[in-house]
Formats: sequence, C-alpha cells, structure tokens
Amino acid sequence: MPTFAPFRAWRYAPDVPLDAVLAPPYDVLSPADVAALQGRDPRNIVWVDVPQGSSSTRYAEAAALLSSWRSAGVLVEDPEPSYTIYRTRFVDATGAARDLAAVLGALDAGGVAAGVLPHERTTPKASTDRLDLTRATEANLSPVWGLSLAAGLSALLVAPGEVLGSVVVDGVEHVVERVTAADRVAAITAAVESESVLIADGHHRYAVAGAYAAEVGGAGGSTATLALVGELVEEQLSIAAIHRLYAGVPFSALTSALASGFSLVPFAGDDPVIDAEVLAGMTDRGALVLVGPGGARWWLVPRAGAFDGVRSLDGAWLEAVLSDMPGLEVSYQHGVGHVVDAVGSGANVAGILIRPVSIAEIERTAREGLLMPPKSTYFTPKPRTGFVLRDLR
Repeated sequence: MPTFAPFRAWRYAPDVPLDAVLAPPYDVLSPADVAALQGRDPRNIVWVDVPQGSSSTRYAEAAALLSSWRSAGVLVEDPEPSYTIYRTRFVDATGAARDLAAVLGALDAGGVAAGVLPHERTTPKASTDRLDLTRATEANLSPVWGLSLAAGLSALLVAPGEVLGSVVVDGVEHVVERVTAADRVAAITAAVESESVLIADGHHRYAVAGAYAAEVGGAGGSTATLALVGELVEEQLSIAAIHRLYAGVPFSALTSALASGFSLVPFAGDDPVIDAEVLAGMTDRGALVLVGPGGARWWLVPRAGAFDGVRSLDGAWLEAVLSDMPGLEVSYQHGVGHVVDAVGSGANVAGILIRPVSIAEIERTAREGLLMPPKSTYFTPKPRTGFVLRDLR
C-alpha cells in the first residue's frame, strides 16, 4: 500500500491576495490564459508553473523567481508538518448543491508497486517540460489528484481545520484548511495507507515524480509527490465527459466506419440543438451523439452484438471502430459548446459526444487492474494551483 504523509507546506503569505495569484492547472491553460494570469499580479503562480521565454533559460528563471519569493516572504513555510483539507462547494449540472472534500499530502511516488494505480492509458508526450521544471525548482507546484479506495476517508475530513484561505471562481468556492492535530493526522495517514490510490488526474505529473525520484536517487523528498486524495465514492466526485473531435478524413469516410458498429439515427426536427434534454437522452438511449458539418446531428446507437468482447465504455467503442482508420486525427475536448464550435468553424470534420464514466466503472477499473482508453474521464472542479507547494530539497 502507498505511503502518505503530512509535510511542511509552502503557502502564499497571509497578506497576498489569493484571487490574484492562484491559477488553474497548467495543462488546461492556453497561451492567452497564461498572459491574462500574468497580468493579474507579478506573483501569480503561473510565472513559475508555466514559465515563458527561451527553452534554454526559462526553467532556471522560474527557479530563481521561486527562490526570490521565498526570500522576500511572498511564500512562507509552515512551522510544522500538516495536511491540508481542500473543499469545493458548487452547484452541479443537475442543480444539486455539492460539498466535496479531499486532503493534500505527500503520496508515494513508487507507482503500481507502491499501490498507486493508473486508471486510463495516457497519450504520449514528447515534451520534458514538467521534468525540466521539477529539476530546476526542486518543488511540487501542483498536485496529482488521487482517489482512495479506503472507506471512511471522507468522514475524517468533515470536521473543519484551520481555515487559511478561499476563493470563488466560476461559481465554485475553493477553501483550504490546515490540520496539525496529531490524532487527526494519524487517522488520515492510516486511512490512505490502508488501500490503493487510483490516479484520477495527473498521470503525466505522477510519471514525472517517479522519473525525478529515480534520477536523484530518492534524495530529499523525491520519493513522494504532492497529491490531492479523496475517497472514491459518488458523493465526493463530479465527473464530466471528455468528448472527441475528428479531423484528417472526409466526413463520409468517418460515418462509414462508424456504421460498422452504430446505427446513425438523424435527430428529429428542423433545429437539432444540443441541450440538457439531448444530453439526458444519451443516457436513456444508451447512445452517443455525432455532430457533423452544417449543424447536422445523429444519435449513434450501438448495433446489437457489434461490441461483444469490448469493454462497455463509449471511448472503447469508438476505438474499436475507428482505431485502424488511415489518416484519422483525434483530439479531446470537454464542454459541448466547444465541440459544436470546433466543428462549426471547420477546424474539425466532426465531433462525438460521449457519456461520463460511472463511479462503479472507475472502481472496477481500480480493483481489476484495468485501463480505460485515453481521456475517458474529466474530474471537476479542478483544484487551483498555488494554494500549497511542496519542497523536494
């Protein structure tokens, strides 16, 4: 089972306005997003977490800036090891009020052998950006998101800790609370270390942590990485779908390939707008939705027997009928509106809307040692980068 431990966190000083310095995870930021965040405050975390400029100097410059923030008191180190409870409060797409809690700590970087499990295949990344940044800064700047199979972890996070800060972004309240009481720290440690942890988000970051630990021979704090760990239960998770966008082939060739596994049923009516009713219908019908040129829409209804022997996941079904198609380019996009816009602009020949993966299927994945197709899940809301940093020195 994995080790999980409190640590002496680095945090922004109490007089630094969190609204101005926190940021979304680096991998959801566009260049325009980065520029906007940089413009908010010269101490915004993106100046370090998403360094700009020459590839030969930007990582050293990020490390120097981080060091200067420490020296100037922009960042301060906790006096003792602690856990940080991270709460998010929001209204989900169904209109239900949600109050989620997870805990930030140092999670074993030892991978599957240590009981930290992937849940989906990852797409290759040629860039060494995150490893180069870790080498230079010797710090974990943003957390891996893990899901614990340990029953009862959520109950240990109900009582409030010492509130250190909060922000509200896009209707989501993010709150962090420090926990230092020895008995509570011990209980959280015991719970997380009692069962495997499934990586929900941050597979590449976790791989970088393992690579860095091997590179430095386990020196300093490198054998663990900053992780946000919550319990794998329905009431503690909000999961959205990551839809597919296709390019590189004619639309007719794409629909021909899809027809080998799906019946293509045109939407009824003259104005096939995708709304909440359509999204609910995907679940009711057990169908996907194809978004084509000119605003056309089709239900993709699986043909009887077409996917026998294929795992019952929308992404796996699409892989089964499209993976051998020459020239096909696939990309991934959350948000229905973004998919519709990408097809309408002509940047993509088609999009396919898929359904969110169930909690039960995620748990099955973990317990049976299975892997989902790449980009099968999109966990929300994303934690803000900058609330907690972890020193690896």
